[in-house]
Amino acid sequence: NRCWKKEAILKMSAKIDGKPIPDDLLEKLIKSRLANVGLFNQRQLTFGLFDLSIHSKPEANTEEEFRKFWKDLMGIDLIPGANPAASFAHLMGGYDARYYGYMWAEVFSADMFTSRFEKEGIMNPKVGMEYRSKIIGKGGTQDANILLKDFLGREPNEDAFLKQKGVE
Repeated sequence: NRCWKKEAILKMSAKIDGKPIPDDLLEKLIKSRLANVGLFNQRQLTFGLFDLSIHSKPEANTEEEFRKFWKDLMGIDLIPGANPAASFAHLMGGYDARYYGYMWAEVFSADMFTSRFEKEGIMNPKVGMEYRSKIIGKGGTQDANILLKDFLGREPNEDAFLKQKGVE
């Protein structure tokens, strides 16, 4: 989020000669943020739905299940003989049908960034300290929705996430 804002990029980067990145190059860099975002998110949805599916059945043919989701969401067939499920380490690493959490975390992140940091200043120390005390400092001691509502001053929503992904 913050890393794609001109103010932040200029603070953490420069050309090798120490001069700031030229504005035209900076604008191109910022515009490139949405390159391949649709493909990436389709892939994430494929893995998330596949994970939920196989963990909600007593048995599953993982190759067939994955092929089904891949075809439905990506719109193309997998290469014959390929079985991406066999190398999807999240399936057995303790995630247990929670791979979708990556994308859900992005929803919350985009909402917090847009609603607080972008509105009040991405380098605003007051907002940073509130984020630290109300979100990071609380950790897993309270339900995430309660922490988010306290930080945002309202119920969280997906509007900023969709905008960030280029879906408006």
